[in-house]
Amino acid sequence: MDLNRPALPLQNKATTRKALASAAIAAALLLSACGGGAPPQGAEQAAAADPASGANASGAVNICGVKDASGIYKGTAEAFTKANGKVTAKYTEIGATTDEARTQIVQRLEGKSTECDLFVTDVIWTSEFASQGWLLDQTKLVEANKDRLIPSTVETTKYEDKYWGSPFFTNAGLIYYQKDKVAKPESWQQLYAEAAKAPGNGYVYQGKQYEGLTVNFLEMLYSAGGEVLNDQGDVKIDSKETRDVLNFMSDGLKNGSADRAVLTYNEDPARLAYESGDFGYQRNWPHVYRLLNATPLASSFGVAPLPAWEGGKASGVLGGWNLAISAHSTNQAGAVAFIDFATTPDWQKHVAMDYSQAPVNEAAYSDPAVLEKMPFATELLASVKGAKPRPISPVYPQISQAIYKNVYAVLSGTASTEEAVQKMAEEITAAKASF
Repeated sequence: MDLNRPALPLQNKATTRKALASAAIAAALLLSACGGGAPPQGAEQAAAADPASGANASGAVNICGVKDASGIYKGTAEAFTKANGKVTAKYTEIGATTDEARTQIVQRLEGKSTECDLFVTDVIWTSEFASQGWLLDQTKLVEANKDRLIPSTVETTKYEDKYWGSPFFTNAGLIYYQKDKVAKPESWQQLYAEAAKAPGNGYVYQGKQYEGLTVNFLEMLYSAGGEVLNDQGDVKIDSKETRDVLNFMSDGLKNGSADRAVLTYNEDPARLAYESGDFGYQRNWPHVYRLLNATPLASSFGVAPLPAWEGGKASGVLGGWNLAISAHSTNQAGAVAFIDFATTPDWQKHVAMDYSQAPVNEAAYSDPAVLEKMPFATELLASVKGAKPRPISPVYPQISQAIYKNVYAVLSGTASTEEAVQKMAEEITAAKASF
């Protein structure tokens, strides 16, 4: 998934729920240059996908989404077409970047376009799209396939107790460490202590003011037992755990555990800094493993799941991509058949072996052929199984902005922890009230 997305503005409170829902989408799309559309019907009126329909499907299915850099989408469509015999599938790129794809998807959904039967959707889009009534309810389909899916990945498709997509491949953070310099991390406190011991031991992560900082912060917050929203949707970020994590991250920059340059890093700069050999630890995504193996560090680094907060339980934050059926699809049965194929244990092995992505099927991680191509699969599975979704809300972009800009203010020294916590809570509350 692409975390290098622009900030999205907080919205003003309106007077009716339907008007506010439209306002929320318009605001969220402002920087993506997407125009408005008709008022949404809402998730409560959405039709449901029939799990049995895929068995008798025929015709053509069009899957739409972001540029297929790894070839996974086109490859899956071609393999499905060959295996099915009655349904042909093709993948259509509708955006060079994640934000461009999102803009194009929303335009088609708002315009009730029948061009695309399925959309490849970022895990953080679920609540927004479902709340507008743009997707088929996949609850019955997900329930039928649930035994083949890792539970944490299924949660990324959930909104208001229903499932609005099927997980296709997932993502969770990992720690890369220099085995000749530092120990495998068992806790965040140990990692930071090891990083501060000597020059060259330091820790690099994604500390730039963007979505990636939200993820890095939430990985610690969740592990410390904190939360942003509870199960009822109440704002709970004003907590001791939030203060503890902010102080810990800030102290880490002051005492040299982490280099202050992380305040300018997203994924690639963090990776390149680590590749210099001047650091002991790096937090990044699984795709970095392949890239590191093409550098002089190839034989010297280890891979570990994200550590736990002392006294807590390790917790990652899920990334990844889901398959959502358009409410305007003209071949919903074909879309169901494609999802059934893409989530099979056999194809999920190819997700790992052929495309270096994290499967949503647990059995794939222990398959010998997968382990040969992805030796860190055991560590990756631990991170995926222990990971949680980001806050589930139709106004997630505004919630994330409230988090990363206030976390950044503390890390950069422009705000105190107390000021930042209060502002986060106020801004998240205002964002929620706008829907």
